Amino acid sequence: MRIVQINGGAKGSTGKIMMGIAEVARAQGHEVMCASPITTTNRDAGEDCGYYRIGTFNSRRLNVALARITGFNGCFAWFETYKLLKKIDEFKPDIIHLHNLHDSYINLPMLFSYIKKHEIPVVWTLHDCWAFTGQCPHFTMAKCDKWRTGCFNCPQYKEYPEALYDNTKRMWKLKKKWFTGVKNLTVVTPSKWLANLVNESYLNEYPVKVINNGIDLHVFKPTENEYRNKWGVKEGQKVILGVSFGWGVKKGLDCFIRLASELDGNLFKIVLVGTDEKIDKKLPASIITIHRTQNQNELAGIYTAADVFVNPTREEVLGLVNVEAQACGIPVITFRTGGSPECIDENSGVVVDSYEEMLEAIINNNCADVSRITCINSACRFSEKVKYGDYIKLYSDMVGGF
Repeated sequence: MRIVQINGGAKGSTGKIMMGIAEVARAQGHEVMCASPITTTNRDAGEDCGYYRIGTFNSRRLNVALARITGFNGCFAWFETYKLLKKIDEFKPDIIHLHNLHDSYINLPMLFSYIKKHEIPVVWTLHDCWAFTGQCPHFTMAKCDKWRTGCFNCPQYKEYPEALYDNTKRMWKLKKKWFTGVKNLTVVTPSKWLANLVNESYLNEYPVKVINNGIDLHVFKPTENEYRNKWGVKEGQKVILGVSFGWGVKKGLDCFIRLASELDGNLFKIVLVGTDEKIDKKLPASIITIHRTQNQNELAGIYTAADVFVNPTREEVLGLVNVEAQACGIPVITFRTGGSPECIDENSGVVVDSYEEMLEAIINNNCADVSRITCINSACRFSEKVKYGDYIKLYSDMVGGF
């Protein structure tokens, strides 16, 4: 089987998924071509490993600028898309797997016109809600449901992928035109929550399959560490851990600030991972901050050193940080937001509906009956190798078996 994957990056969470699927597919004897726009982080990838860089640094800057000036995201990059489609023609794929298509690196009408003309089976993994809105990847905090019938007067048009003008009404209509009418397309979502939204959108003509994102269980496991000594944790003191790689209100930073002022410092110590100097200035001195780490083994040690993982996220498609914590034997307390509750069961944590319930769960030790073993067993449902294998099986089913 010959597989083409297209994504907005070769690194990061979605890039890791794309490359992970490719690795498993190649191990099974399939040929894979992965394509994403050129960035400083993927310049070292080469064609010898089936990777194709879309465009140049200058063309990327130009296309992003045009999209932001006009509000037409995905309507430029003509030459770059033409070259990509020629490359795909040469590769002759049996199936095309789309991931994130936003942020102006590809010409959407050209891409979908090509797919419809050649009737190539398509898997489209939605890592957010952008595919069925006029512009935004998320709308939970904005409490906006205009995407159901047609976007207009967007409250978030100046946020990623930002634009100078609100062109969401026109873009919603264009995206509906481009994205519908594909003969053989299956939408994949990482959570049931997102799958339900897809079924309420103009993409509801397509079958929807849930394949959760996964984690590397060989990395995320109970890991020996000296962090509790390093943090100065006293005997009987519980460590509350939060991890994010984009702290703000959407990820619940304000909740941790409140927790720091309302919890007894002699009984609890808060540690946040993924901060930076700007975030540090917003936090009270009692919170221990760890700037972003690319070392997953180090992160596994940090998880293991905690007593409870707290995730007050307000916009979440799935929430793999919940699973990473469980895999290291740590129970989770999270908001009933998006797909985050789908990571939790009665053996691995608690789902709450408000900050007050979260505070009460921490103080009353509502996770006391949750053991490290049951947390680890719960996380086993999210093995990345199994999830990547589910994609290969889906490919095979769609193209008639390989």
